[in-house]
Amino acid sequence: MSQTTSSSPAYGIAIITLVIGLSVGLGYYQMFYLPEQSAKPEVEENILHPTFVTDIKMIPGSSQESQQDNFVPKLVNLQLGVDNHVIWTNTDEVAHTVTPDTPTEDSYSGVFGSPGVILPGKTYEFVFTEDHEIDYHCTPHPWMKAKIIITKQRF
Repeated sequence: MSQTTSSSPAYGIAIITLVIGLSVGLGYYQMFYLPEQSAKPEVEENILHPTFVTDIKMIPGSSQESQQDNFVPKLVNLQLGVDNHVIWTNTDEVAHTVTPDTPTEDSYSGVFGSPGVILPGKTYEFVFTEDHEIDYHCTPHPWMKAKIIITKQRF
């Protein structure tokens, strides 16, 4: 005895419609929604590649609370398009961090602050693309404090 199964044409059409609908929805999501959500703002070339680089050192002895100088210089005034690319270099013998006192995000460059410790002899760099005023410190050595003020270029 043989058994036959029949499927209705409506079932096949429903499956095809579902597949097409999912494909269109996924295509829209990948082509339009995702790029817009992850797009970075346009930033002028001179801000992304400023004329000068600003160097800040974590000097030997910074890990000692009695040390007056630690981030050198402690106060830095920057201008966008001039010297807004900053490199922190750890010249001390112990690891340090660059941690903002208040979480700070630059819409182009992302979250400011070293992603972990900066080992002796290593660097952390950041290109600021917006004006900010940031107080920061070293997490393992909270007496290490400094400030950066970033302003728009004055003509």
